[in-house]
Amino acid sequence: MDFVRKQTGKEPVMQVEEKEGVTYLTFPALTKTGVVKHLFSTRMGGVSEGCFSTMNLSYTRGDKKEAVDENFRRIARALGCEMEDFVCSDQTHTTNIRKVTRADAGKGVTRQRDYQDIDGLVTNEKGIVLATFYADCVPLYFVDTKRQVIGLAHSGWRGTIGRMGGKMLEAMEKEYGCNKRDILAAIGPSICRDCYEVSGDVAGRFREEFGDLVLREGKEPDKYQLDLWKANEMVLLQAGMLSPQITVTDICTCCNDRLLFSHRASLGKRGNLGAFIVCPQ
Repeated sequence: MDFVRKQTGKEPVMQVEEKEGVTYLTFPALTKTGVVKHLFSTRMGGVSEGCFSTMNLSYTRGDKKEAVDENFRRIARALGCEMEDFVCSDQTHTTNIRKVTRADAGKGVTRQRDYQDIDGLVTNEKGIVLATFYADCVPLYFVDTKRQVIGLAHSGWRGTIGRMGGKMLEAMEKEYGCNKRDILAAIGPSICRDCYEVSGDVAGRFREEFGDLVLREGKEPDKYQLDLWKANEMVLLQAGMLSPQITVTDICTCCNDRLLFSHRASLGKRGNLGAFIVCPQ
């Protein structure tokens, strides 16, 4: 499977893997820790049809429930877990973070969620699979290799302005006594600067927060190309992480819309990708 990569001439940042018939992406930098299993799903290996083809992980976009159930079941097998181990976000572009425990197991897949407006999840419990969902927004993965604490966050442009990455680090410090120097972070597949055009008012907010480093003139007047990868990296660096602790994806969802769901490329006719991370028992 050939992905369009944004860093030509360099070693791929993400690795394509296949297990149990499911094709997915991983960060070697996280795999090498030996602490976690993780993946970012592709469109390959599921049973959904039409615009949801095939590995759709959303129950709310019009797909058949039984198809989404089977897709989650296949992701679970690829991770070596059960469907009841998933705990899902309830993404509404906030910077709210939930401390997850075994009492939350299954919420969003096999059980109803009893929480709302949660874009970030953290836990130190083994066997709990954190899950967040995407179709152009930015996934943020976190692993404290010393305390074996994990985090996963959804960061669209609103979450990035709100510095979701920094708030995840604060939550890991507050809830589990983590030290930033022990944490690795990865910025996952999402829309790249070349594909992400925004209006002048959004660009102005980013300029106030990050300067001109994350913006480039767009193709039309009062339009700008926004680099969410760079902005999220800056958030993590300004929160106290060091550059070697951060891995930035080289895969854009919009450039690879045949292999990944992209809201912008599909004009909203699409399913959801999933980011997953777990400390195995």
